[in-house]
Amino acid sequence: MAENNFTVITGGGPGIMEAANKGAHLENKCSVGLNIELPQEQTPNPYQSISLDFRYFFVRKVMFVRYSIGYVGMPGGFGTMDELFESLILMQTHKIYPMPVVLFGTEFWSGLLDWIQNTLIKYQVISEGDIDYIKVTDDPQEVLDIMIEHREWKVEQRQIGQKNNDLMI
Repeated sequence: MAENNFTVITGGGPGIMEAANKGAHLENKCSVGLNIELPQEQTPNPYQSISLDFRYFFVRKVMFVRYSIGYVGMPGGFGTMDELFESLILMQTHKIYPMPVVLFGTEFWSGLLDWIQNTLIKYQVISEGDIDYIKVTDDPQEVLDIMIEHREWKVEQRQIGQKNNDLMI
């Protein structure tokens, strides 16, 4: 992502978040960590060129939403699920512009996607179109292609908006 001029924004912790921040750091690109104060677990990783600390999850999620062009969801726990569904809710309710949500790891995410399809859609508590925001892949190049395509679309939409004096995306 960093090689293609994307700023990398993570939760700032260890593991896959650290790996993403380190990748951007090694490319001398902007590497942001949105750290959360927790009684255990969370220690900011050393690869953040911008490190912000948050006490409350809701404020941190606002920052993720405000400054993201798309999401790459890696296998994770409740925090990952919370941030994933928050972004989907905001797109579903048109509170933010649509952006790709790419879930990396077909095996990990397949059970959740089956449940969404076979429960949420079956019982009509969400629409079939609501899952169109979600893409699942095991291919890092596909993640990059999706993000580049979305960035190009967003630039095009801004140009149309400027031409028509509309609000910016």
